[in-house]
Amino acid sequence: MNNQISSSINSLFETAISYPDFDAQERLNLLVGLDEQKSRLTKILSLMVNPQGIQNWAARNHAGADQLVNMILRRPPLIVLEGDVGSGKSELAETIGDAVARQEDIDITLLPLSLSSRGQGRVGEMTQLISNAFEYTVNAASKLKSANGISRGGIILLIDEADALAQSREAAQMHHEDKAGVNAFIRGIDRIAKGQLPAAIIMCTNRINSLDPAIKRRAAEILKFTRPNSEQRFFVLNNTLSQLGFSETHISSLVMVTGPVGERKFGFTYSDLTQRLIPAIVLDAYPNHAITPDRALKVAETIEPTSPFLEQ
Repeated sequence: MNNQISSSINSLFETAISYPDFDAQERLNLLVGLDEQKSRLTKILSLMVNPQGIQNWAARNHAGADQLVNMILRRPPLIVLEGDVGSGKSELAETIGDAVARQEDIDITLLPLSLSSRGQGRVGEMTQLISNAFEYTVNAASKLKSANGISRGGIILLIDEADALAQSREAAQMHHEDKAGVNAFIRGIDRIAKGQLPAAIIMCTNRINSLDPAIKRRAAEILKFTRPNSEQRFFVLNNTLSQLGFSETHISSLVMVTGPVGERKFGFTYSDLTQRLIPAIVLDAYPNHAITPDRALKVAETIEPTSPFLEQ
């Protein structure tokens, strides 16, 4: 790795995370209501970072199905998580590596790309930084690839708020430097795919329509995240408040006030429930009183959920 790339690593990535990791495991377990996304993302990432897994599965269950296996393994190493603010996509992206590491019994490293990669506005800087990020990812993943197909580990490159860096080149107001940056992303994705490296790229966005079409075409999967419905809100609230003696009737009342009410056409997000409502219920009672269902309901009625993000 050249000195130019090495010197820019600290500006390219937030703190790298190695999995398995107990803190990540706990955070992942707290993401209730997202079981389908957790399961699917774990499977997809596992195939990307450890192709030997599906080869072993095929040998046990569908011997001779080489074409099927090759078709799955040829998919681009890109997954896009798209959805409303507070829907849990970023938290899932930051913690899912733990589930992959435990399932495949290999070490996984998460490299979260920093938004500072947009650079300081100097011509060519953003493109160079993005290219350096992919160069680092490719080099790290290459060291984990083995001749027998069994990965010695895996790399996940996480790009949160991806629309800030990979906006559609069809936008009339897009600067030529931003277009060059998108081209660098595409080259990086293709390079990892052609090298059949034990690496995957996760992009998170709440503006899916702003992503460049060429990047969306390269996505092996686009997972959608929405606000929790009434059943999911019940699960989230019951998971915590049932420990305080709240009955199903009490929880159901909270479910109603945290959903669409009157002229408000949207309900609470996952983060509204777990990071705002439940702490607010605790703080309302602390330090002199016990939490009661009636007070919890009144607290819920005072909280306005996060407004949906509307694409222009």
